[in-house]
Amino acid sequence: MTYPILLTIHLFCALFFVGTVFFEVLMLEGIRQKVPREAMKQVEMAIGNRARKIMPWVLLALFGAGIAMAWTQYRPLLAAPSGSHLGLMLWIKIALAISVFGHFVVAMLLRRCGKLHGRNSRRIHLSVFAHVVGIVLLAKWMFYLV
Repeated sequence: MTYPILLTIHLFCALFFVGTVFFEVLMLEGIRQKVPREAMKQVEMAIGNRARKIMPWVLLALFGAGIAMAWTQYRPLLAAPSGSHLGLMLWIKIALAISVFGHFVVAMLLRRCGKLHGRNSRRIHLSVFAHVVGIVLLAKWMFYLV
């Protein structure tokens, strides 16, 4: 697959994932106090059910395209990250992305155990939110702070 196709897949999947995280953290949390508890529970359940069907595929495409881009285009930079700001920022971005994936796995395991609610869910969402903000900033800064 050519680099422009990989980049397009990666960008659209990133938009989908980051948009979902922003929506959940900034929009849903902002209406939680204004919507009756039972209605909010139904909304969260419906969104969660939809996300469980779509998000694994989005993450698969996002990480697959990212790995393919790193392998085909940025392998020399990743081999010597201390040699350039771009290589170092790319490594940090990859580390944050791996951490986000780890959060996703932990969330799925907690959901299976029936422990993904309240405090656990909020902490995971806030952590993922902070990670994706860092990833987005690095993605933009990588090519300008060189």
